[in-house]
Amino acid sequence: MQLLKNLKNKSLLWIKAGFLGKTAKKHFFSTLLPSVLQQILVRTLYKMSNLRLYITLSALSLQFGFAQNDINYYINAAKANSPLIQDNKNQSQVAKLEAERLKAVYTKPQVILTGSLAFAPIISQDSGKNKFILSPGDATKYMGYDIAASNGGVYQGLLNVTQPLFNGSKYKIASEQVLIGSRINENNIQISSHDIEKIVGDQYILCLQDLKQTEYINNLIELISEQKNAVTKLAQSGLLKQSDLLLVNIEYQSQQNVLNGYKSIYRRDLMDLNILCGINDTAYLILKEINLSIKPGVTYSAFTEKFRLDSLNLMAAKNVFDLKYKSQLSAFGNAGLNGVYVPTLPNRFGVSAGLNFSVYIFDGKQRSLNRQKTDMLVKSTQAYKSNFISQNTIRKNKILTEINSLDERLAIASNQLKDYKQLLEFYKKELMTGQQSVIVYITTVKSLATLQRDYVLMQSNRQFLINTYNYWNW
Repeated sequence: MQLLKNLKNKSLLWIKAGFLGKTAKKHFFSTLLPSVLQQILVRTLYKMSNLRLYITLSALSLQFGFAQNDINYYINAAKANSPLIQDNKNQSQVAKLEAERLKAVYTKPQVILTGSLAFAPIISQDSGKNKFILSPGDATKYMGYDIAASNGGVYQGLLNVTQPLFNGSKYKIASEQVLIGSRINENNIQISSHDIEKIVGDQYILCLQDLKQTEYINNLIELISEQKNAVTKLAQSGLLKQSDLLLVNIEYQSQQNVLNGYKSIYRRDLMDLNILCGINDTAYLILKEINLSIKPGVTYSAFTEKFRLDSLNLMAAKNVFDLKYKSQLSAFGNAGLNGVYVPTLPNRFGVSAGLNFSVYIFDGKQRSLNRQKTDMLVKSTQAYKSNFISQNTIRKNKILTEINSLDERLAIASNQLKDYKQLLEFYKKELMTGQQSVIVYITTVKSLATLQRDYVLMQSNRQFLINTYNYWNW
């Protein structure tokens, strides 16, 4: 009011300036007008201080080049830096390579080069004299290994080829288990990514909770600061006691301490978010606001895919076990040197070929026992699946009930905040006229601070619940 009065008086002088002399006009434009503009500027800057904290910090972020990161930035970083996701990707590639290896085992020929060289010399006594023979032929009286057993030595160099026959169906069965393992890894990647979205989302919401608490406390400090200036003037004029001013100062310092605490908590939680996402950054960033909404209900839960794949993997393992009970047929052939007597080695080059056949007749009913074991494991998997579906349905309904309850409480708290702010406006006027005590005003401010804190907590809890519901409703 005093500012407007000064502005009015000086505006009249400005009007009269047109009728004054040169000296009067110079005094007006050099002294009085700048004084008015200065007061307007000071009051404008003071009013600007009532802007919300997050807007001010956002402006500073733009001015100094700080970035504002959203939740997608942190989720993508966490996924990119997750060793679990990378491990499952590698395991999927390993499974594909294993399928190729099995194809070679069941359908491709094996070519092996073998060589053997053995000497069995004797001391011949056929002519009545002892004679050392390195490669004996037809000696009858001698000392050394029996020629019939040792052949006098072994001289082999063979190229062996073995080709499995009619193994296409066997390869298909064996590779099926490997491919199911690859699908399990892919499903694990999806589940891990979904887990990351939940965990990072919760930490992000916690950081936003700290920011909102900081914003509310900052607004409260500005409110107390305005009242502090008013009480100071009233105390100086003798309308209020110095103890009233001291009480306001104490409350102002208390809220400043609370503000510093919330800032410290925000920085700590922001660092935890960076650690969680594997981001090497210590900058003080202002996170972008989010407003999660409940996703529509799903008729089929992606979580149950795990149980289906586990059942398929058990059946595939049973089929692989049964492979050994199928008849095994393979062709073989070799070519090269195969002799026992050195003088005749040049004539011992040749080839051979044939078939190998085998089939299980009896192994103590292992096949039947393995099938019974697999059936029991599949039943266990189905039981886990049914239990999960039942629990998940109850879990989601419980979360929806809690969200509805929070919505009701938030509506009540929102109305209370409006009433408190209106009540404080009344108290401010009454305080100026001496109709209200500073103690009552400070008590009301504290109650408002408590309500604002609870309101932020309820907002955050609602976001936590929605994030949890969306996690299970997948």
